[in-house]
Amino acid sequence: MFRTMMKAKLHRARVTEANLNYVGSITIDQDLMDKVDILPHEKVQVVNNNNGARLETYVIAGERGSGVVCLNGAAARLVQPDDVIIVVSYAIVNEEEMAEFKPKIAIMSEDNQVMEIIEEESPLTVLPL
Repeated sequence: MFRTMMKAKLHRARVTEANLNYVGSITIDQDLMDKVDILPHEKVQVVNNNNGARLETYVIAGERGSGVVCLNGAAARLVQPDDVIIVVSYAIVNEEEMAEFKPKIAIMSEDNQVMEIIEEESPLTVLPL
């Protein structure tokens, strides 16, 4: 059996730009992507804490150290600069991988710096007996 599991999350990132005239996607500082293991072109879900909007898109690597979090194309209609968002990446995991599977969560500061990395436990260790 395969399960779709949360793999990575940027928790409370701040939108720095919204570019309606770009082809589409979300641009994220490459350093932030590296910290939680999100790759360019990877599918992500974006949740806007300010207005409740949810969307799926793919990631484009932004300039390292810039703190950029920019929604592009049609997604720019669902966010404004300074909105607080959550970016979630998922993975399809088989039963054999589940025991070693540990999602990473980056807790973000107001200026898009990582304040803390939380490595979650394997879902198998948190299940009630």
